[in-house]
Amino acid sequence: MAIFSSLALTAACALMFQTKAEPYTLGKDSQVQTGVPQGTVTRHEHTSQVFAGTKRNWWLYLPASPEQAGPLCVMVFQDGEWYQQRNGDFRVPVVLDNLIHQKKIPPMAAVFINPGVFGDTEGNGKPRSNRSFEYDTLSPQYAEFLEKEMLPAAMEKAREAKAVLRTDAAGRGIGGISSGGICAFTVAWQRPELFSKVLSHVGSFTNIRGGDVYPGLVRKAAKKPIRVFLQAGENDLDNQHGHWPLANQQMAAALKYAKYDYRFEMGSGGHNGKHGGALMPESLIWLWRDTPNAPAAK
Repeated sequence: MAIFSSLALTAACALMFQTKAEPYTLGKDSQVQTGVPQGTVTRHEHTSQVFAGTKRNWWLYLPASPEQAGPLCVMVFQDGEWYQQRNGDFRVPVVLDNLIHQKKIPPMAAVFINPGVFGDTEGNGKPRSNRSFEYDTLSPQYAEFLEKEMLPAAMEKAREAKAVLRTDAAGRGIGGISSGGICAFTVAWQRPELFSKVLSHVGSFTNIRGGDVYPGLVRKAAKKPIRVFLQAGENDLDNQHGHWPLANQQMAAALKYAKYDYRFEMGSGGHNGKHGGALMPESLIWLWRDTPNAPAAK
């Protein structure tokens, strides 16, 4: 099992999202549109018990007039700070504003969660990150963290805004980039009763902490009730942990073999959010199509 040092991980995370010119542009649904009501994004902090000793920032997006929308579907994003920015590669709040207004997706909240950090620092003076342990480890711990800590926290903040969040798996999806992508798959794979939809951008289905086993597991395990959207790039990473384009191709082949509801988009880009950001509206529409209504209250 290959384990990065904390300092090496910090350097790797800083490098891997550097972008260069690629043939991807953001479409109309990723741009602020006149006449489209804008939702709100609020920032919060959380101290974890499941990942003891860690603190993190997280953000909650609620659509305009959430109290009138009925029970809101929920989309969770790892590396949340990047996804919640209105002027970055992904621009999820802007995309949600537009797609909800057009009724192309159901009314939806989004929970953007950063990886945890410890109180001590790296050699560069920055807080020590718990990102790889949380995201790349193939254990139920991150799903437990979401179930016991972050989803209840999001529900509480939503209630303060007179909004109600859905708690059924059909009303929940999860996504992320790189290690956050494999983390999203791990959560839904292990806990399909919590999440039914996965969005992975340049997912790290490689041997950082054993994630290269997933294609074989998908082929042999009983089919699970999850829907998966994979985005990858031909010029992604190739290093001692694996070959990212090949790993994503193997995941797609396994999902096809096992007859999953999946979609695979291989682009020409590298290890960044350019292609995934350009596909964000299309990927959310695909993931959330035919979403059933919330179960009747008991």
